Amino acid sequence: MRADLHIHTTASDGTWDPSQVVEAVCAAGIGVFAVSDHDSVANVEETKLLAAQAGLRFLPGVELNSTKDGHNYHILGYGIDSHNTALLELCRHNQRLLEQKDVDSVRNLIERGWPLSMEEFASYSYDPHRGGWKALAYLQDKGLCTDVNDFFRRIFTAENDLGFPDFPAIAEVVSVIHQSGGVAICAHLASDFHGAGMQEYLPRLVDEELDGFECYHSGHRAEDSRLLAHFCRRHKLYISGGSDCHGSFVPSRHLGIPEIDTGMLYLPMLQQ
Repeated sequence: MRADLHIHTTASDGTWDPSQVVEAVCAAGIGVFAVSDHDSVANVEETKLLAAQAGLRFLPGVELNSTKDGHNYHILGYGIDSHNTALLELCRHNQRLLEQKDVDSVRNLIERGWPLSMEEFASYSYDPHRGGWKALAYLQDKGLCTDVNDFFRRIFTAENDLGFPDFPAIAEVVSVIHQSGGVAICAHLASDFHGAGMQEYLPRLVDEELDGFECYHSGHRAEDSRLLAHFCRRHKLYISGGSDCHGSFVPSRHLGIPEIDTGMLYLPMLQQ
């Protein structure tokens, strides 16, 4: 059965709402999928209901921000209870950090002479179906940023004194995922999101209580996926994979790509 266990919706920075996700999954011939929004489970229950009506297998998920040694890691939680109190509080905590980072980012740019206004930004709102987040949409509407790639290449940089907040430690995030009944998987370790790559960052994570790794991802080279899956099998760790599709927000990522079969994956909820 074809699988895609990494899909974003309007609950974080994707362009699809739950009904659009289910429609796209059906059209792509995917039989099992997961919604894993950044620091949010707001669309999990609705997607679960729609998936059942469509005869699809659905895994409730989330993608939580964490920090170790000043570096940002994304930790996927699968099989989570989306009503778990500790999980909801962690999501709210991370969302508050990201909202404050939006404010700080705009303020920093104003101090550097960018033609922006804190008053205007405070009252600004945007349609979540366009994807992204508030500061990015604001900069786009001001004609100062073209897209998400432009934002991270030219604006969200050390030169502009901008970077990710300090999120909770990996151990805390893993603990909360476990409390919510889920398994904790490190996302896209071999992608360019991590800069130096898997060989640099995998050794830093061996002491963490992670349950596994996202071996198959749209940003992974085939050889890196193979090596990471071999590492997981050798150490009896879980194996997940997905497109990291955000609808039309990240045009380079397409639903169902890379092509993943459930036989390539190893997750307890897929074995049930």
